[in-house]
Amino acid sequence: MTVDAHHHVWDLPVRDQDWLTGPGLRPLRRNFTIADLEPEARAAGVDRTVLVQTVTVPEETPEFLALAAAHDLIAGVVGWTDLTRPDIADELARLCELPGGHNLKGIRHQVQGEPDPEWLLRPDVHRGLAAVADAGLVYDLVVLPHQLPACAKAAAELPQLTFVLDHLGKPPVAAHAREPWETSLRALAALPNTAAKLSGLVTEADFAAWTTDDLRPYAEVALDAFGPGRLMFGSDWPVCTLAATYGEVLDAAQEVTAGLSRSERTQVFEGTATRVYDL
Repeated sequence: MTVDAHHHVWDLPVRDQDWLTGPGLRPLRRNFTIADLEPEARAAGVDRTVLVQTVTVPEETPEFLALAAAHDLIAGVVGWTDLTRPDIADELARLCELPGGHNLKGIRHQVQGEPDPEWLLRPDVHRGLAAVADAGLVYDLVVLPHQLPACAKAAAELPQLTFVLDHLGKPPVAAHAREPWETSLRALAALPNTAAKLSGLVTEADFAAWTTDDLRPYAEVALDAFGPGRLMFGSDWPVCTLAATYGEVLDAAQEVTAGLSRSERTQVFEGTATRVYDL
């Protein structure tokens, strides 16, 4: 089995994706549905996925839970809710009771868009993160490298909550640079309540000219820091299509992990996601 621990879908007539701006993202300004993903995933040997939020509106998460209830491919949902709302615990409970609510596995917020690099450390956010832990959910981190130190502080302050780093914290692949990203990533990985996704690297590289060798140094740092037991594959479909097909992304992930043992590869491509998200 292979688990894709990170992908998206959207239907523009139902909900605009206001982050799809500028000519570089124009190829993504169309609908991407489960019907589009499923044949590609099945052809690649992927039989379970985690569907991840894209916009910060309350209506999206119930829609994703309903999708998970209707499609066997989706084994888990990482949704969104306002962590700072006073009734956050009640809202999380409500979401879990909706159709498909048992598929809610985590919460995410676009921290990468917050101007405060220590947004995660705000008292109102801390309270919301504690409620996520109390609900038995995990928290996905979508951040930029300069925000990684705050991620480590938040994870240290909330040892009861599992933090999952999306896209390895978006390292500067195109620039072939590693610092200060590597030092910050290792500090986060030193905390036992953290995991990370081997995802999103092709779109941090040169879209048109990337090679597996461009991705390998960042994957190797993540493998060394987190270990296979806390690292999981994610396609980041359809965002990945800016630089690669679904199959090419999976092939690249398999290439950069080729030096692992069979059991270690099983963890990266199935076991870690299954355990962390309780799939």
